[in-house]
Amino acid sequence: MIIGLGNPGTRYHDSRHNLGFRVVARLAERWRIALSRLECNALIAESQGTVLAAPQTYMNRSGYAVRCLVERRDMSTGNLLVVYDDVNLPVGRLRLRPRGGPGGHRGMESVVQNLQTEEIPRLRLGVGSAGPDESAEDLVEFVLSPFSKEEEGTVSDLIERAADACEMWLREGSEPTMNRVNG
Repeated sequence: MIIGLGNPGTRYHDSRHNLGFRVVARLAERWRIALSRLECNALIAESQGTVLAAPQTYMNRSGYAVRCLVERRDMSTGNLLVVYDDVNLPVGRLRLRPRGGPGGHRGMESVVQNLQTEEIPRLRLGVGSAGPDESAEDLVEFVLSPFSKEEEGTVSDLIERAADACEMWLREGSEPTMNRVNG
């Protein structure tokens, strides 16, 4: 299962915080399937045994939908990949890890809390940061803002590379994918 984190609704569609949604949507487009079925408060689509999911719970409550999907499908957390934005990485950078803490990301924090483990593969997508002296309010405003025109080309490329990384993870697992995308 590949789960893209984001916020539902047109207001957030192009925000930095919705990169996880955009990657899952790109995979659905590639596989010619639609994220159209609602299950566990997540839009899902399935193809050849793989589930794509976009929780509709808002970012900070993503873990509820993820836990429901994992339990309903009796899945191991090692068989899911969570894709989300990361302000600690420069715009355009990818970082795949097989486990770890949430790193201050509220959506991933919700997933870790609800699944009660840090043994969750994740693909982090660099969105840059608001600046070195950013307050919590600045950070919220930043991640809910759209990318600049100058960043859009980099972001389009990032979405394609992230979708490639997800497909590689499905075929080859975490280790080979990390060696390729983290370099």
